[in-house]
Amino acid sequence: MESSAEAEYAAFEEKVKRTVYLDNLSPQVTEAVLKAALNQFGNVTSVQLIPNYTEPKNIPRCALVEMENSKQAREIVLEMANSPFMMSGQPRPIRARAAEVEMFDDRPRKPGRKIHCRWLDPKDPDFEAAKKLKHLTRKHAAEASFMLQHQLTEEERLANQQAETLKANYKKYDLIESVLADGTANRLARRYNM
Repeated sequence: MESSAEAEYAAFEEKVKRTVYLDNLSPQVTEAVLKAALNQFGNVTSVQLIPNYTEPKNIPRCALVEMENSKQAREIVLEMANSPFMMSGQPRPIRARAAEVEMFDDRPRKPGRKIHCRWLDPKDPDFEAAKKLKHLTRKHAAEASFMLQHQLTEEERLANQQAETLKANYKKYDLIESVLADGTANRLARRYNM
């Protein structure tokens, strides 16, 4: 039984080596968009969007993407480290790094690992450090929430601006197309000897 647990954990570690952690994703990025964007580096085996449980909308802000082999995963990390990589036309560059064992919810238990939990006594010196850490975590969560709201507002503004520009360009194209189609351009050219 012990060897099967070790084999299962070894297979899991291989999966971790083939997986890339992507962060700073736009809310418009879906599983299909990620697959299409990363297929240029190799075959995407699976995509797991990780929801943000601290925000009310459960916006996926990061993902674990498993590639066919570890070489493809390393290539993605190197490429995104060297140049900005954007998806869905949003102004936020996506960050990538190699996945770590702790990032997976479905990880098997490491053979031989034991976890011991205990309550801290308020007189224990580690109690003050734990209290400071808890306060710092809450402060960081509040700051991250504020920045997320600001970023989403900016992205929405940009998406609206892009949509308006697209509509205006379509109207111009439609006007030019109608002038050419009904012969107005030819008549004007003859009239002004052009």
